Amino acid sequence: MLNRRDKVLGLILAALISFTVLLSIIILSAAGNDDFRISRKSVAVIEITGVITSAEHVVDELERYIRNDRIPAVVLRLDTPGGAIAPTQEIYSAVLHARQKGKRVIASMGSVAASGGYYIAAACDTVLANPGTITGSIGVIADFAEVSELLKKIGIDVTVVKSGKFKDTGSFTRQMTEEERELIQSVLMDSYDQFVEAVAHGRRMDMQKVLAYADGRVFTGRQAKELGFVDVLGTYRDAIEMAGRIAGLGENPPVVKESKDRFWDIVLRGMTNILVRALDLSIPRVSYRMH
Repeated sequence: MLNRRDKVLGLILAALISFTVLLSIIILSAAGNDDFRISRKSVAVIEITGVITSAEHVVDELERYIRNDRIPAVVLRLDTPGGAIAPTQEIYSAVLHARQKGKRVIASMGSVAASGGYYIAAACDTVLANPGTITGSIGVIADFAEVSELLKKIGIDVTVVKSGKFKDTGSFTRQMTEEERELIQSVLMDSYDQFVEAVAHGRRMDMQKVLAYADGRVFTGRQAKELGFVDVLGTYRDAIEMAGRIAGLGENPPVVKESKDRFWDIVLRGMTNILVRALDLSIPRVSYRMH
């Protein structure tokens, strides 16, 4: 049985642990805000890499830079095949908002900036790509796994109770009906129209010109420039220099970049990836994504 001294020591230890955890959370949260570290006018860099599943980190960074007078220009470094529709659209809107607030935004394409990646680039003032960058892929895709024959072979039977005939559309336990296919196609086409409109608006291009190449095809950076989807062929360094010149900071401007791999970002991305993989068969994935 614990004596009074042991109980007191236990309470003190618990309090110290709680205080340490709370302090760590505060420090980690504050580490994401670089406003107080920016002592002179600089070009900010925001990286968008991998499949786009969330907009929160990018939008939060943009909002912080919008409020900071020491950041006149932002370079979006894109190395992504695209991803989920809503986060892509949120980032696109945030870029337009930054421009409306007087910030200059330059898109710098890495190895791949396709589909949703290009959607975001289209919102920027200027788009730079390497000659060999893979871009384009303007379109929408949805893929559904179907394993009904496998379930039959291993003796698994699934019973579905639903409130309406379309409620389990895309289920991996049965084949899709023609009526369901038409429904999904209508959703895709509306999302496709939004994509084309966003590119035409962001790039100030004629809608018919965008439509002529909006069939999912990809381009190299050089091909995209010839077609008017990219403004300049150049590297990441060229994008920094351009942003510096536009902002009046010269060709070798100071650069600020938040650490993408903050502790809670890593934890959250890991948990998200686990959930997505676990539920992969049952989630209809309609996305602006290069297949």
